[in-house]
Amino acid sequence: MMMRVHALVPAFNEARTIAKVVTGLFPHVAAVCVVDDGSTDGTADAARRAGADVMMNPGDRGKGTAIRSGLARVLERDCSHVLLIDGDLQHLPEEAPLLIAEAERTGADVVLGERRFDRRAMPASRYHANRIGSLALSRFLGVAIRDTQCGFRLFKADVLRSLRLTARGYDIETEMLVKLKGRGGVIASVAITAVYTGQRSKLRPVRDTTKTCFLAVYYRFLERL
Repeated sequence: MMMRVHALVPAFNEARTIAKVVTGLFPHVAAVCVVDDGSTDGTADAARRAGADVMMNPGDRGKGTAIRSGLARVLERDCSHVLLIDGDLQHLPEEAPLLIAEAERTGADVVLGERRFDRRAMPASRYHANRIGSLALSRFLGVAIRDTQCGFRLFKADVLRSLRLTARGYDIETEMLVKLKGRGGVIASVAITAVYTGQRSKLRPVRDTTKTCFLAVYYRFLERL
């Protein structure tokens, strides 16, 4: 099957980087949709000038809400896969072909980008939170996942259409994996570059990782898939 990939970029106050993300994606995907989650710095205008289809959420409603809003639009279109990538250049858009090639090679339902962390360059709280969260989720799912917090991932569109997603925050990335695996989905991964720009992460490492671990149990056992 010929792959037709649409990119979805949730963004909050990313005017400095969003154009580079959008233009970096266009050689590799058929379309780019940016969901501006209540930015106040001109993110939406910068994304439009770069050629993206832009949706705007009223106020900061959370990454999960932004992704769900964007999926509602993207999945109405003719695409075989949806590429998720953050708007802050912590993932390199020119590495999108790595995920696309792995999806084509394996036929996996999702291909996850896995950053190779340099302990010396990464804040200790983020490093240890990611390691602990990844280990916990790997054991929970029965699949080795080294980087559960990476927002660079490629899903089959039909798989996303079958998932009932409810998360509002960063936990949507865990919700997607738990529900996909609960339906017997196949998860693959590929190594990508870890980028540190020096800017403060919007993720609260300890609090958000702990919350995500508890929510994984909720999504798996208490909420209807």
